[in-house]
Amino acid sequence: MTSSSPGSAIPARQATLLVAFMWFAYFLNYGDRQVVFAMFPALKADLKLSDTHLGLTGSVFLWIYAIGCPIAGQFADRISKRQLVVLSLVVWSVVTAATGLANSALTLLLLRAAMGVSESLYMPAAIALTAGAHPPERRSRAIAALTTAQIAGTVAGGWFGGWMAQQGRWREAFFILGAVGLLFAAPYFAFLRGVPETQADAPHPSGARLAVGELVRVPTFLVLCLAFPAFVFGLWLLYGWLPNFLHEKFHLDLAAAAFNATVFLQGATLIGMLSGGVLADVLFKQTQAARFWLLAGSLILCAPFLRALGGADTLAATRLAAIGFGLFSGFFMGNIFPAAFEVVPAHTRASAVGVLNFFGAAMSGVATLLGGAWKQSVGLDRLLSVTSLVYLAAAVLVMLGVRYLFPADLRRNQTSP
Repeated sequence: MTSSSPGSAIPARQATLLVAFMWFAYFLNYGDRQVVFAMFPALKADLKLSDTHLGLTGSVFLWIYAIGCPIAGQFADRISKRQLVVLSLVVWSVVTAATGLANSALTLLLLRAAMGVSESLYMPAAIALTAGAHPPERRSRAIAALTTAQIAGTVAGGWFGGWMAQQGRWREAFFILGAVGLLFAAPYFAFLRGVPETQADAPHPSGARLAVGELVRVPTFLVLCLAFPAFVFGLWLLYGWLPNFLHEKFHLDLAAAAFNATVFLQGATLIGMLSGGVLADVLFKQTQAARFWLLAGSLILCAPFLRALGGADTLAATRLAAIGFGLFSGFFMGNIFPAAFEVVPAHTRASAVGVLNFFGAAMSGVATLLGGAWKQSVGLDRLLSVTSLVYLAAAVLVMLGVRYLFPADLRRNQTSP
């Protein structure tokens, strides 16, 4: 007989399989959204795009995604999370395939907007489902394991997009990725139908009441809503423009630039996510504020490497800076949502993820747009230097939140029905 994890309503084997199925869908989610960034030079030539158009391919996606996330979180707290994640996969896969038919800047940007809507439905429900399947003392490592799909998807999407564009087959790349998602939808749905629903996963009976009304009354959560966009601004400067930056600075071909921009950064982030998840769960036994302290530490440690990424004079030094930033950024990425779940009501978890993603994605869109609009006048290196100072300010904010706001919010959440 399969044993259950302590405090979990789902047997341990099913909880593990749940993470595995969610992981592959999340891998496709990031691969499909990220593939376009490694194709910038090919898209610029074939579709006659400007650098601002290229920046908007990230910004339009992220701004629509940002608006959609809190709405999707509200839906996920009120209807079946299982149906929502499969619906999201199907729709974004269709949009991905359709992107291969784009023939102008307008068509491409409209499809990126549609991608933002369809992909926004996924993450709030997926993170909430994963959290509900695991007890608090194992929650960080489970969510960290799931979010490693971001890394794998970014690497695979970046490499695949760059390689296909190098072959002059960027359209086929979108067709292939869309087809894979549609094929995976059937076994994904079949598995989820057999997974028992936990109390936290069940649709909440509060009707039309907006979960955001409860979330804004949690001061520590509001601190995270400020720290998270500060973090992802720097992250998306790198995700959106590092391949092109390396292509121009070190005269690499598209495939080599995509490889160097993703493998070192994302490989280290993968290690940071997993180790940060384990560390958070271990430290959680000593203090329930452990995840918040790791967020602050991540921001402090990322700052010097972020600055070094822009200012490195050699490709080797750039790789080392990417490894350092990736390692410590993984601590933040693996713990931001489990930290929020310490202080928000369980029935608002999907909405909490959606609200955090709203702030993060909106600022990420600004990052990709500024990267395109200012890369000649200001330079990515200066933008990264300024962002490193913002990281330090955000770390101070999180530490003040832990000291003065977290204890009361934790007590309130533990005593609420």
